[in-house]
Amino acid sequence: MTAVIGMVAFILVMIGISTSAILSQVLYVNLGAQVDEAAASIQPRAAFQSSAEQVLESGFFDSGTLLVMNSRGTGITGAVVGDNGARALTTDDLGRIADSLQAAAADPNAQTVDLPNLGEYLVRPFQTPGSDSIFLVGLPLSSVTSTIGAILTTVALVTTGGLLLLAVIIAIVIRLGLRPLRAVAETATRVASLRMDQGDVSITERVPADQVDDHTEIGQVGSALNTLLDRVDASLSARQRNEELMRRFVADASHELRTPLASIRGFSELSLRAMRQAQDDESRQRISLAVETTEQSLERIQAQSLRMTTLVEDLLLLARLDEGQELVYGSVDLTRLAVEAVGDARPAGPDHSWTIDVPDTPVELAGDAARLHQVVANLLANARTHTPAGSEVTVSVAHEGAEAVLRVHDNGPGIDPSVASQLFERFARADRSRDRKTGGTGLGLSIARAIVDAHRGTISVRSTPGDTTFEVRLPAKPADPVSADTV
Repeated sequence: MTAVIGMVAFILVMIGISTSAILSQVLYVNLGAQVDEAAASIQPRAAFQSSAEQVLESGFFDSGTLLVMNSRGTGITGAVVGDNGARALTTDDLGRIADSLQAAAADPNAQTVDLPNLGEYLVRPFQTPGSDSIFLVGLPLSSVTSTIGAILTTVALVTTGGLLLLAVIIAIVIRLGLRPLRAVAETATRVASLRMDQGDVSITERVPADQVDDHTEIGQVGSALNTLLDRVDASLSARQRNEELMRRFVADASHELRTPLASIRGFSELSLRAMRQAQDDESRQRISLAVETTEQSLERIQAQSLRMTTLVEDLLLLARLDEGQELVYGSVDLTRLAVEAVGDARPAGPDHSWTIDVPDTPVELAGDAARLHQVVANLLANARTHTPAGSEVTVSVAHEGAEAVLRVHDNGPGIDPSVASQLFERFARADRSRDRKTGGTGLGLSIARAIVDAHRGTISVRSTPGDTTFEVRLPAKPADPVSADTV
């Protein structure tokens, strides 16, 4: 506002000064023309009148007209037209004008004379008809100065009023224009006051939609802030989910480790108690019982140790896969890998019906054969574990476009939709719709997903009662073209 009003004020002042200067010059020219007209009326009369007062009384002249004459009979005389007719000049005024009369002989141009009792006058010398005498005719400059003063006053008043009006308009325009920016500032202030260092944080503050206009710079700032807040809110939600997953992961891992550790501790205490009792009673029967109890306890301790080892190895594998490690790439025949996996699953699930559907030509891809075999084995173990006896499990392999597709289908009871979205999470448990027959850790499907993700593939599940299919899609090598002779 200061810059705009200052610039406009400077421009208006310069316009006022320029206008006043030009108008002053015009008024001076007009006043000089009026002096010439008055002189034209005075010249014929000056030849027949002996004094200036007589000349002015002999005609009709404008109020303020000044005449100074130098006649032989009366000498220097001067008069001015007033409201009541012509009157003679005072001695002071006549003395001042006499000096101008003497200078007029050398300079015939108009001059400005300041008379003590009359003010400033514009005077010009003229030749007396029929002689070499000179007389002065003048008109007051008060008309010029009053006009210029009125103009300057008007310009000053108009400029001041215009600047005040301009300031009000600019203030209104700026307030209206900055309203979206104030909305942005208020939104940013409210967001800045939120606690985001802990707990479930959700940013619901947004710049109102009516203050967002992509056609203006301020509106674009508001839109960008809303986009930023959306992304920050999504990031905070993801952070909260990760924290919840981490807490659940730690709780599940602790729970899984607590059971074997409790078993190891219990069987260790049982073995120690049996040994101490055998030492107190050295009978052969007591020693034999202690040896048998110790042997059974060591077997259980070994089993629980193996269970913990498997759990720790699975967790380590997941951690390495998250870091992009643990894969050894090579050429993998997915068809052969599926056949071998089904062959390994049949002895482990003799009460299930196992079917394999693979093409005659190999479906090859670049990957880690051991880890991909683990994916198929985990999917088959999941189908065997969570379906009742007599269920049919079908493994199929296909080459679809640029992808190698492996599907594991079973006709079991299906998966509850409420847990389907969490099925691939770590330590996830199937619900009551699938009977849990073994003490699995709930890491099998999460390991399968981690391995598939590491191969830049996808794994998904579709399930309805009697129809559950796990589908794995991996980037495949291009299929070999079939020649016409082969066809």
